Parts: sequence; structure tokens; C-alpha cells
Amino acid sequence: MASPPPPGIYVPVPTFFSKPPSNEPTPPLDLATQTKHALHLAKNGIRGLVLLGSTGEAVALTEDDRRSLITHIRQEMYGAGYKDYPLIAGTASQGVGDTLKLLQLSKEAGAQWGLVLAPGFFATCITQQGLIDWYTAVADHSPLPILIYHYPAVSNSLSLTASTFTSLSAHPNICGAKLSHGDLSLHSQLASSTIHSMSHDKFATFTGLGQQLLPVLMVGGSGAIDGLAAIFPRTVVKLYEYIKAGEWEQARKLQEVVARGEGLVVGHGVVGAKEGLRRILGFDSECRLPLKAGMSEDAWRDWEEVMGELGEVEKT
Repeated sequence: MASPPPPGIYVPVPTFFSKPPSNEPTPPLDLATQTKHALHLAKNGIRGLVLLGSTGEAVALTEDDRRSLITHIRQEMYGAGYKDYPLIAGTASQGVGDTLKLLQLSKEAGAQWGLVLAPGFFATCITQQGLIDWYTAVADHSPLPILIYHYPAVSNSLSLTASTFTSLSAHPNICGAKLSHGDLSLHSQLASSTIHSMSHDKFATFTGLGQQLLPVLMVGGSGAIDGLAAIFPRTVVKLYEYIKAGEWEQARKLQEVVARGEGLVVGHGVVGAKEGLRRILGFDSECRLPLKAGMSEDAWRDWEEVMGELGEVEKT
């Protein structure tokens, strides 16, 4: 039976790109900045990294890009003293074969788990049994333990039911899930389940939304894979620690500020995350088309107040 990632706060890291030559349409990987950001997160309490997820613009990366990025981060983390630092690699393929190919590549490059997005292209005619069969086929042959990535907004509104998760949790190579949606009922049903295969040492439930961290941990969730933590790692870790320690007043106050700040990432996606990283931490990055990096001064002004509040917490 595969073990899930340890509980805590993880970051779905953006993929950093440098400016391309004038005659090239695709900006290249900026592995130096990628490393600086990864080490900044590790030094500030982040439990592990999710590489090549939706925030990582995974659908815009080649297989060579994926291999280079994972290999480089594994080597750099090891060299900095983070020998077994958790790395989770995302996949967003529709076919079983392509998904397995990416999982094999990820294992060879140094990832310990795979985060497998539900295949939503044919969402209107996919049954829950079809999803069970698809994930089972992947898990049967995956060289990595896998977590189910449930993100209806990028999966053509495809949803997995609680009973589907329960069925899949019995597979020895499926060890958890990331839930990136507002359905707290599903979080509760999974994280509070008394079914043996869904006990916390076998199946970890992570929210993909830091604005839900307090209620998700209260029902037994393992933590968050949270985009705002890419910019304010100490703040989101502090919120996690308040909740785990039962310091409810501090937790409620900080959860409110974090929830407001999360709107930058929820509302502007990768572009918002990269804008925050540039303005607040000085980590600059291009995006790959069709995304365009950069927000106007007027658009950013809407976020200055809460970013300032979060910045003060980050300093403490």
C-alpha cells in the first residue's frame, strides 16, 4: 500500500520562463529562478512542491521541459540539504497511455508522487464507472503512487462523486486527492470517512483552496496545495499551525485575510500568481501563449491593501 504525502502546506509552483529571443514564440524555462523560488518556499515552512500542475502551465510544456524541470529541482533541493523533499508531479493527459508515460518520466526525474487530473474532454458522456476504470488502469501500471486531481473548472465541469473516491481509495497505488472546488460537502465526506481505505495514513485529502483551510482541517483534511502560499508561504503555514494547535481566535482572523488574498489567484489564475511573485518577491516570469503575463496598475490596485496585510503577517 502506497503512503500519501505527509500532511502540511504544499505549493503548486508556477513554472518560470525567461524572455524569448525576438524570433522565438516560446519563452524558455528559467531554471535559476525556479530554484530560488523553490528554496525560498522550503526555507519558509512549505512541506513540499507540486510541479507541473495547472498553476505550472503544464499543458504548455514539452516532455523535455518536464524532465528538465523535475530533474533540476530534485538535484538543487538535494544539494541544498533537502534530501527527500516531497515533489509531486502533475499530469493532465486524456489517455491512459499518455498519462503513464508522463508518470514514468516524472519518476525517473525524481518525483515521488503523481497528481493525475481527471480526463474531462468527453465529460458529458463519461460515467462514474468510466472514471473508476480509467483511474484504476492508471494506478495499476503507474510507477508512482497517485493522487486524484479533482478540478472541475479545468476538466469540462467533470465531477467525481464521493462513492467514486471511496471505490478508488481501495486501490493500493491511490493515496489521496486534491480537491480544487468549493464543495465542502465532498471534502467532509472524504476527510471524515470512517472507511478503512480512507484512513489518513492511507488516503490524504488536500484542498486546493487556502480560503477553505480552516474548515477542511476541522473535518480531517491533510492540508492544502495552495497558490497564495507561493507568494506568502510563512503566512499560510502559520494559519495551518494555528489550526493544528487549536488557537481558534488567531486562526479565524488569519483565515479571513488569507481568504481575501486568495482572490488574486482564484480570479486571475497563473497570471495573478506570477504578478504577485514579481511585485512582492521579485521573481519575474513570462507566461507561454495563450497566457500573457502582467496586470495593469489599475487591476493591481484592487489587491494592494490585502497584499499589504499579508506582507505584514509574512514578516512576523
